Amino acid sequence: MILEKIEKLLNEVNQLKASNAEELEALRIKYLSKKGEISALMNDFRNVAADQKKSVGIKINELKQTALNHINELREQLQTAETGNDDIDLTRTAYPIELGTRHPLTIVKNEIIDIFSRMGFVLADGPEVEDDQHVFTKMNFAADHPARDMQDTFFVSQHPNDVTKNILLRSHTSSVQARVMEHSQPPIRIICPGRVYRNEAITARAHCFFHQVEGLYIDKNVSFTDLKQVLLTFAREMFGADTKIRLRPSYFPFTEPSAEMDISCHICGGEGCGFCKHTGWVEILGCGMVDPNVLELCGIDSKEYSGYAFGMGVERITNLKYQVSDLRMFSENDVRFLREFEAAN
Repeated sequence: MILEKIEKLLNEVNQLKASNAEELEALRIKYLSKKGEISALMNDFRNVAADQKKSVGIKINELKQTALNHINELREQLQTAETGNDDIDLTRTAYPIELGTRHPLTIVKNEIIDIFSRMGFVLADGPEVEDDQHVFTKMNFAADHPARDMQDTFFVSQHPNDVTKNILLRSHTSSVQARVMEHSQPPIRIICPGRVYRNEAITARAHCFFHQVEGLYIDKNVSFTDLKQVLLTFAREMFGADTKIRLRPSYFPFTEPSAEMDISCHICGGEGCGFCKHTGWVEILGCGMVDPNVLELCGIDSKEYSGYAFGMGVERITNLKYQVSDLRMFSENDVRFLREFEAAN
């Protein structure tokens, strides 16, 4: 009698179907709950002869396991049908992940690096916490130069009796040039991007930290004409093929002669507007021929070799390219501002 019930329930279990979770739960309760069909078999099991209890008990357990497996299979089928994907990654977070964008300074820095890399410049890097020797002394700064003053530079440690032992946050990436010249022999053609620090009040036009990209080329018979051609190529690659440049005499301790470079305003085309203060020109960088003293201080024979150097602020170039009026926006991490550069990535 009990064997017939087991066989009947086994046939029913093998043919179970469910179109939704509610139907599946009803089937589970009907067959597998404490008051279900399979549990009810235990009432009849008490009346089974002692010599048959083992074989009947095995069949009841097989029936229960078959019902459990079949209901679990139906549950998986319903879940797959709901997601529509058999290969769903169950370890993935339940929340959608928004893809970020590159920071505008990173976008422009990478573009600058790409332009000069195509002209043969290689990347060089150095520490942000530097010594006086590489930041000032080997860059031909006099011992009493204003840049060494506390109000201009962030010092980590100072030695009033010997400024060459001072440790500071680098105020320009020229320190990377000094380190490369110390340990390399010409020809040297490098570009040095990095963060620098200066003790300045934070305003819309200035910040206590910003980013620079400096370049250096040293070889035999390097001339100012070579420098001008490289900078003209850079300006046209960055701001457009119609861009014009002009070089104005200036002064830097580490270059002689020195110049500041302007580009024709790409907003008004050189006609004059509020952005270029109605001059038609916008300053973008400083440059010049490497001072022979710098070469000698770094162990390079200035009678045999010459070179040029240039440096620009990444924030300045980004302002010109995207017309960002406030430098503070670059470091405030305002997502609304950063999302404006999604198309530039």
